[in-house]
Amino acid sequence: MISSLSRDAKFTNAKILIVDDEQGNIHVLERMLNSVGYHNITSTTDSRSTPDLYQSMNPDLILLDIKMPGFSGFDVMNALKTLENESYLPILVLTAQLDSETRLKAIKAGAKDFVNKPFIMEEMLARINNLLEVRMLHNCLHSDKKSLETQVVERSQELRQYQVEIIHRLARAAEYRDNETGMHVIRISKLCERLARGLGLSDDECHLIRHASPMHDIGKIGIPDQILLKPGKLTLKEWSVMKTHAEIGALILSGSESEFLQMAEIIAGSHHERWDGSGYPRGLKEDEIPMVSRIVTVCDVFDALTSDRPYKKAWSVEDTVVEMESQSGKLFDPHVLRTFMTLLPEMIAISEQFSDNAHQGIQPQRKTS
Repeated sequence: MISSLSRDAKFTNAKILIVDDEQGNIHVLERMLNSVGYHNITSTTDSRSTPDLYQSMNPDLILLDIKMPGFSGFDVMNALKTLENESYLPILVLTAQLDSETRLKAIKAGAKDFVNKPFIMEEMLARINNLLEVRMLHNCLHSDKKSLETQVVERSQELRQYQVEIIHRLARAAEYRDNETGMHVIRISKLCERLARGLGLSDDECHLIRHASPMHDIGKIGIPDQILLKPGKLTLKEWSVMKTHAEIGALILSGSESEFLQMAEIIAGSHHERWDGSGYPRGLKEDEIPMVSRIVTVCDVFDALTSDRPYKKAWSVEDTVVEMESQSGKLFDPHVLRTFMTLLPEMIAISEQFSDNAHQGIQPQRKTS
């Protein structure tokens, strides 16, 4: 029988910890295990050292005496419970006590199997092999689970990145219909994120607004070219059509389960609302306007005024500040505007870093005829 058990060589590298206050019992067990190829064996007669040994060696199997002075096998198992939450730890209890009460208590404490003293070698090795097989199956499943979790996280990050990329490309496509370059959406993204942080929004909210804000004017793809690209002043009828881009944008972005697109829908539909209630499309007032939209409104106006457009030259920062401050409490949430102004040097730096002139290589070619 020893030779047949020794054929289970896949277990012989298992780490085994023997805990018994009788050194003679330890010698017997070590000889027995060595005879069939087990070689990674640690032993102790000091049961109190078991928790430290467990943490240092992470054993695959513990051969544990129950009746030990001072710190019994039950104490050992209770101590190990506080150290191990996920792993399946086979504990093979060594006991001369055969009563059902002791066995039940041991099972509740964490024992997986029992071997009676004095040991019968054939039985001992069979039970050890059985417990190690379960341990290794558990380890394999746990490893597969961790690997799958890692793959899920990596795949989720990939999908999230693809989603962000699509959002930015769509936003840039919309801007190319209305703007000389697509840098406006990049500036808006950076400006809105910085202002959101200045206002104390959470990291998640700042991350979302960074990627959702470029979609604020996506609805302009639904506006006819003769209105959208008109170089002169719009008529009242044309202006009424132009204002529908907010509702069009919200409709385009509606119904998504994506957090990015949900926030983008809110921004697209309400970034032209005004603090005094005179905005469009719903005439929202003050705190009725979502905070993310109030942030985008400030950043969008700042960028529009300080940038060249086909119909105007860029304003100076000084003139822009004067104009925007005159709209505090009318167009802008006063608190949001004040926070923006405290961050003005950083906002100017962002605008310069991502200016149209600094990124002329991405300018679209407009037809001249």
